[in-house]
Amino acid sequence: MLDAIRYLVDNGIKWRAMPADFPRWDRVYAFFRRWRDHGLVREFHDRLRGQVRQTLGKDAEPSAGVIDSQSVKADAVVGADSRGFDGGKQINGRKRHVVVDTLGLLLAVTVTAADTGDRTAAQVLLAQVAGTHHRLNLVWADGGYTGSLVEHCLAALAVVLSIVKRSDDMRGFVVLPKRWIVERFFAHLMRSRRLVRDFERRTTSAEAMIYWSMVPLMTRRLARPHSRRA
Repeated sequence: MLDAIRYLVDNGIKWRAMPADFPRWDRVYAFFRRWRDHGLVREFHDRLRGQVRQTLGKDAEPSAGVIDSQSVKADAVVGADSRGFDGGKQINGRKRHVVVDTLGLLLAVTVTAADTGDRTAAQVLLAQVAGTHHRLNLVWADGGYTGSLVEHCLAALAVVLSIVKRSDDMRGFVVLPKRWIVERFFAHLMRSRRLVRDFERRTTSAEAMIYWSMVPLMTRRLARPHSRRA
């Protein structure tokens, strides 16, 4: 069942196109739906992440993270109630708001309409992350998270939101400290065909697909703990 869902996420197939080597598609979907609705996919993912961090000599719980968002086009099955237009990226679809640790491993994700502001979503997402990961005290972000959110995080969550800005005199592509970690994470998502576009009717399914996409990465890191490749 696990391999069947990983195959679907990686290759971007429809549920009904599940190869005959796996169980029937409706049984695989029922398994996926049960794990999604009961939060088991996230629990499975979080346990793997803790093992990877300990294998690499880190504490199982992170003390720092990086936050950012990614807008992706939505398929026609996505309803108007969970899709919007991102004017900055010129994308009609959904937006993925994520927090990753300093290894680039996912801490939390929430999927919203693309017209949802980064600071609005971040206020809810960071509260969720701070409540789950009690050692977290520092989060790096880009210039889109400035303003009252910085004071809110410090006062309400005891988390320092450090803004990493691009200098005005920079020209061309420049790797910015800490922000490259979450950009690498988004690049990893784009390697899974199911995630190149949002095909899920429910945002909870879209979030579950992101958690599933990280499972192969973490199992490889557990198998090759000293490898530098993500």
